[in-house]
Amino acid sequence: MRVEICVESVSGVRVAEEAGADRVELCTGLSDGGLTPSTALIEHAVAQTVNTGVHVLIRPRPGDFQYSPDEISVMVGDIRAARAAGADGIVIGAIDRSGALDPVCAAFVDAAEHLDITFHRAIDVSASSRQALDQAISFGFTRVLTSGRQRSVLDGAPVIKEMVRQAADAIEVMACGGVRPSNAIQAIEATGVSALHAAVRTPVSGAANSAELFAGVGVPQGFDRFDTDPDEVATLCELVRSRIQVSPQ
Repeated sequence: MRVEICVESVSGVRVAEEAGADRVELCTGLSDGGLTPSTALIEHAVAQTVNTGVHVLIRPRPGDFQYSPDEISVMVGDIRAARAAGADGIVIGAIDRSGALDPVCAAFVDAAEHLDITFHRAIDVSASSRQALDQAISFGFTRVLTSGRQRSVLDGAPVIKEMVRQAADAIEVMACGGVRPSNAIQAIEATGVSALHAAVRTPVSGAANSAELFAGVGVPQGFDRFDTDPDEVATLCELVRSRIQVSPQ
């Protein structure tokens, strides 16, 4: 089992590294579903990690996954910049008007060169997860990230389980969608995945009076922003490690 933690700060990277997470998905703007981080943030994240891989989200804007030629050019440039900054992997996706994977995905894989490359939750809004999974394999993606076309991993578990069966050894299927220590084991058992992805955040306070005007989207009143929750990340990673140790060989 592998655990990936979605983070948007250097402190979040440190939390994941200290907890023993296998990977981080590094981004900004999680309240918008995640956006491409700066090159400096990628460099700092890489410098903070020894055992935890840094996989960089490439998403130039909020919203759908149908991109203009200009946006695609930016995305390819961001892949190259992330690779040059020392990233271990890329997280990306694009869907065409028919709901299939956009052929531009071939250019994304080419730009990533030797890096792992994950097709993200755009697969959950494709016309067919089954068809999209076959396409992801043909393009050369390392894995797909999915909540089974639902908000919750448990609600989407039947679809995820079928994707795991279909993928066999050709591609990794990583489950997401509200994964927490309280439901992680149930999610693993219900889906059969070998990797979990969690964005485990907690509200934090900022400078006096800043929250009133500049608090992040969705942050509870009196708080400033969200950041990675160290206790929940540590518990999740330890829970998964413990399950591996007691699983039959």
